Amino acid sequence: MVMCDYFSAPDDDAAVRVLDEYGGPGASAFDVVSLKGMDPVVATARLEAVLTGCTYEEASRRPRAGRLLSSPDAESAFVVSVSDTLREALASASPEDLVEAAGPWAGTEELRASGVTSETAAEALELLSGVAVRARAAGHRVYCWWAL
Repeated sequence: MVMCDYFSAPDDDAAVRVLDEYGGPGASAFDVVSLKGMDPVVATARLEAVLTGCTYEEASRRPRAGRLLSSPDAESAFVVSVSDTLREALASASPEDLVEAAGPWAGTEELRASGVTSETAAEALELLSGVAVRARAAGHRVYCWWAL
């Protein structure tokens, strides 16, 4: 299964340096949450669409949405940016908003195919929201370490 560790970092350079750490951002001093199989390109754009009411296409075209920051030639892990719009939506969402978004997000083709339920999605959203709240408070951005 693909490993997706979402984490906050002060900037792109610091985020990409997690590739130098064995095991990724979990070995660093960054705020990290592991979400297996919740990819930082399609799944996060689907989530942004659910949380903000925009279309998937709009979410996927936002600056920093699923943008590869590390070398495309890497063989085992990559660092991908999460849009600032999604960070803000997650940081601003109430617990009720997150529970309400979990069903539609879990119902997307990608998450359904991975066996994600509304309950699993709600747990993931709570964890992602926590990272987003702390990132916003620290002036950090959110990233994903994506290991194959």
